[in-house]
Amino acid sequence: MIGISEIEAKAERIAGHVVRTPTVPSPGLSALLGVPVTLKLELLQRTGSFKARGATAKLLSLSERERAAGVVAVSGGNHGIALAVMAAALDVKATVVMPRSAPTRSVELVAATGASVRLTDDMAEAFALMKPLQEEGLTLVHPFDDPVVIAGQGTVGLELAADAGDLTDVVVSIGGGGLISGVAAALRALRPGVRVWGVETEGAEAMSEALAAGGPVPVTLSSISSTLSAPSVSQLTYDHVSALVDEVLVVPDREAVQGTLDLADHAKVWSEPAAGCLLPAARRVLERVGDGARLGLVVCGGNATTGDVMAWAERFGLR
Repeated sequence: MIGISEIEAKAERIAGHVVRTPTVPSPGLSALLGVPVTLKLELLQRTGSFKARGATAKLLSLSERERAAGVVAVSGGNHGIALAVMAAALDVKATVVMPRSAPTRSVELVAATGASVRLTDDMAEAFALMKPLQEEGLTLVHPFDDPVVIAGQGTVGLELAADAGDLTDVVVSIGGGGLISGVAAALRALRPGVRVWGVETEGAEAMSEALAAGGPVPVTLSSISSTLSAPSVSQLTYDHVSALVDEVLVVPDREAVQGTLDLADHAKVWSEPAAGCLLPAARRVLERVGDGARLGLVVCGGNATTGDVMAWAERFGLR
């Protein structure tokens, strides 16, 4: 289990390389949901998502030999962008393996850094390609199955605990579980009374299925939210979520896209469905906890184009 000392050490290590993103009250969402809402705006992080934190922490932990050989990552979008950008900034050669379903803009952003891009038919095939690439000498920067990466992501929770007001509930999106594992570890140490809730989209339910099965299991992926689409969680993230998170909620893609539109209309921030899913989940949290809630939402990323969101909105008949 990741402890607060590891998270604090990574915060010190990555300072100067990443942004201490704003933690702000949202009058618009507070009016919409009927309770005070505070946003942690990780979509304003370098590379457009929280992933820059864990990627930077891992890159800075490499030996000289590992730096010289280069790194590899598998990603549906945000992790690959983060690793490619931060590796270029730190003069480390990067290879990023991405499924063909990854957003075109994400692939273009990775390629623009000079990183090598390898495309596969699906995410399961992308993860399977990791072993031969590691055998070639590349160091894997896993998006979530790495204590260094999780501690880096946990700096989000460290900042939230320091900068937010008196919260009762924090809602965090889950793909492979690295972000929520780190955030929950930080909050349990610094704000032990705060409830932590996870949210997945239908068709990207790796953590909720793991919790039902008693451990990580492979899942079939169909969600439009490629950045949440891990083929399974890891034992490491499963252990953190099962011990530290109150409940994992699952929302339909349609509601996640509506949440993206609502974040734009009411919070004035442009997110992706991996963050849009926070709003329907927040409504379910409020149904469970009743009056007196004070919500914190970790707006994890904003790497969706206007065209992407409008196409999804049209697909689901949203306006």
